[in-house]
Formats: sequence, structure tokens, C-alpha cells
Amino acid sequence: MTPVQLSPPRSKIATLRDAFFAGVLLLAPLAVTVWGFYKIISLVGGTFRPIFFSSIEPSPSTELALDLVTTAIVLILVTILGYISRDVVGRFFVRLGERAVLSIPGVGAVYTSVKQIVDTFGPSSRNQFSKVVMIEFPRPGSWAIGFLTNRTQGEMQRKIGRELWTVFIPTTPNPTGGYVLFLPPSDIVELDMSIGEGMKLIISGGTFIPPATKTTTDAASGL
Repeated sequence: MTPVQLSPPRSKIATLRDAFFAGVLLLAPLAVTVWGFYKIISLVGGTFRPIFFSSIEPSPSTELALDLVTTAIVLILVTILGYISRDVVGRFFVRLGERAVLSIPGVGAVYTSVKQIVDTFGPSSRNQFSKVVMIEFPRPGSWAIGFLTNRTQGEMQRKIGRELWTVFIPTTPNPTGGYVLFLPPSDIVELDMSIGEGMKLIISGGTFIPPATKTTTDAASGL
């Protein structure tokens, strides 16, 4: 009978090293979150603090507190601006401001690019995506995630002579670009995941996979 080969015992240094890296992995998400909030508060507070607290000379002990208060004030003002922009007068001034920004050479191109990205993830664009779907793209047997944007039948469908649905296939990890495809309903597989989950899946490059819903699990098991 062949004797069982036992692995040599781990040294205390290796055990401590593994424990250290395990602790780092546990604390890393919290540390990055705290660091991100600190940077945002420092950036917003440091930029706008002279406007609201020009008469106060901050000390090292009060600088963070003033930055925090300034950030809160800026967030409140941005929220108020959002409410005002919903009115007719507010929308007029927003369009007037956009035209002024777009007329500045160089700045207009940057503003347009950023606005496209924001609009892609905004509530209005998400409402245009009615369903997360899968289609065979770019070749048979290869599947891609997309969004069903329209079931309306127009000139394209009339020229082809059959029912076609409109699907938007975004690129990864930048979903502002992509492909618009017109496909028959039989070639489209509708998924149960939400629009937000579909966005996360695309932006993450597939590293985020939404959990299967009960409907999906039952269909896969044949129930």
C-alpha cells in the first residue's frame, strides 16, 4: 500500500502573510470608498469654499468641516437647480446656457461628449430601453447583450415586408457607442434582468453577472 504523502506544515511567516493579505482584501473596498468621498469633499469644498466662507481663514482642524458644509450647500443648490430645470422657464435658461457653452471652441466638443455619456445613463434613456435582450451577434452561435428600444413598425419594416423590432447593442466598457439592429422577434431572446443590471453587465465587461431569477431557473430546469 502506497503511503499517503502529507504536505509539509506551513511556516508561521506564510500564515501571517496570508492573514495580512486577507485583511487587506477585506478592508480595500471600505478604504477606497472612504478615500473617494474624501477626495470629492476636498475637491468640491476646496473649489467653492472661498465663495461661501471667504471671510473665514480655515485652520487644519476646521478645513475638513468647512469643506463638508460647502459640499452640502453645493448639493442642495444642484438639487434646487434640477427642480427649476423642469419648469418651462428653467428649460429655457438651460437651453440658453447650453448654446453659450457649445459656442466656445473646444469646450463645446467636450461638453457634448460628456452630455452623451450622462444621457446614456440618465432616467430618460433608461426609460427608452424597454427590455434587456440577447441576440446572436456578430455571428451565429455568438451571443450579445442588448436593449430592446422599439417595437414600432415603420418604413424599414414595410420595405422588408416583415415585422422587425429595434435593438441597440452597446459596446463594452463604453456603452455610448454601439449598433442599431432591426431583427424579427423570433431572433430576440428577452431576459428578466433589469435595465440597470444589463448596464452593469456591459460596463463591467461581463465580470458582473446578475443572479438568475426564479422564472429563468424554472425555464432552464424544464419546470
